[in-house]
Amino acid sequence: MPNTKLGEFRRERERYRRGQDIDDLDLQKNKNKRTARERISLLFDEGTFVELDIYIKNPKVGLNNNNEVYSGEGVITGYGLVDGRLVYAYAQEHTVMEGAVGEVQTKKIARIQQMALKMGAPIVALKDSSGAKIEEGIDALAGYAEILKHTTRLSGVVPQISAVMGSCAGVAGYVPALTDFIFMIEEISQMFITGPSRIESVTGEQVSMEALGGAMIHNRKSGVAHFITKTEEECIKEIRKLLNLLPSNNMDSGPITSTGDIINRTNLELEEIISNDTSKNYDMKVIAHSISDDGYFFEVQKHYAQNIIIAFIKMNGQTVGLIGSQPMVLEGALDINALNKAARFIRFCNSFNIPILTIVDSPGFLPDIRQEYGGVIRHGAKLIYAYAEATVPKVTLITKRAYGGGYLAMGNKNLGADLVFAWPTAEIAIMDPEAAANIIYKNEIAHAEDPKDDRVAKIEQYKKEVATPYKAAEMGYVDDVIEPSATRPRIIDALNMLATKRELNPAKKHGNIPL
Repeated sequence: MPNTKLGEFRRERERYRRGQDIDDLDLQKNKNKRTARERISLLFDEGTFVELDIYIKNPKVGLNNNNEVYSGEGVITGYGLVDGRLVYAYAQEHTVMEGAVGEVQTKKIARIQQMALKMGAPIVALKDSSGAKIEEGIDALAGYAEILKHTTRLSGVVPQISAVMGSCAGVAGYVPALTDFIFMIEEISQMFITGPSRIESVTGEQVSMEALGGAMIHNRKSGVAHFITKTEEECIKEIRKLLNLLPSNNMDSGPITSTGDIINRTNLELEEIISNDTSKNYDMKVIAHSISDDGYFFEVQKHYAQNIIIAFIKMNGQTVGLIGSQPMVLEGALDINALNKAARFIRFCNSFNIPILTIVDSPGFLPDIRQEYGGVIRHGAKLIYAYAEATVPKVTLITKRAYGGGYLAMGNKNLGADLVFAWPTAEIAIMDPEAAANIIYKNEIAHAEDPKDDRVAKIEQYKKEVATPYKAAEMGYVDDVIEPSATRPRIIDALNMLATKRELNPAKKHGNIPL
């Protein structure tokens, strides 16, 4: 005789697992969008995801309104394994009440956040919601505040990754903004505080949703997002890659990847990357690929503030946070966006015990009236603060120019770098040699028989006597001038030596970074 209770259980279970609105489900598919369950299945190792609170529903909904509570109030929460490591996740289901956030959904999300905190495991948020449930009023806003509070408490304790897989409007945008990394998808993701219609009613400006808050806008212009992909599948694949680079929590040392690359591998091509003609620039990414295990290079905020590079590379199997000047853009000069980009990345690496490698080729801060009016002093202080505060192993390499702020703000020894190397091509000075020579040798040049030739001679004299890396080494600001081809083994050796570094900042509640 069939077990009626078991049959009833299976039917009810399936009812809660499937989407509610068939029309909305078709719309999702037409937009090349997946359901929350499909996204979860892509994120986790096959068969490892465990869903929690599948039956939960709003107690304020009457018994005759069962059709409004399918799929756990519009969000799937649970845990599973990503390449064998514990990860928590929540995925909003747009086919159930458009993923609208209410009191019960926030309780489910908050519970997962608290579990991630207790167990010390990363949390991934797959966001696809129309926003707050208007009918719940202040309860919905209170729920958002609860999620924001837990997101803040998780910061620096476990890695938090968000993927905007649809709309993320209004106060909902603050949730991913508080996480460590944000992924967006071309022509699918949209994120903004105030929508196009509201902007038009207030200012008269007309703008489309894509132009206001699309994926590339936030990757290139606003800097809110960190990654952009073409499809949902690619997005989740990249999330898995990122998780494999990061430790599970702030007490973890992080995963070590076995590699066939040789630790002592040298690269003679680096001997030619910087020519004698100092006006010629080069791509800093070439150096990054050259020194990393098998050329591994996982760039963050690729499209934003391209005058500075931030990326995760692998060195002897270990994840290393790379900050590098990019001479190909603004000659590597530091502007407000680059300063913020680098400072936040440094603080992330420091939170999760990831060593920092800084490669410097910068003429200093970008001279521009708009930069001054925009508070470049304050933003520059953020980068200085981040380097000085960081206690993880810090290695700095100066390849070419380190002038003024380019030296001061980019991980020098007095800011706490453990080891500083320089290539023979490095020029380290308070300002670029041309400007310095014009000031120091002003009178001599003015009274020379041929001022033009004498000026050129004085510039070369300044480079040889003052800006040379050997002068900085004599004074203890550079630990060694190294062969470019030997950069990889020297940095790996330095990181191995620093592996047991223990450094504590003075006891305090927290510092006051110049936000």
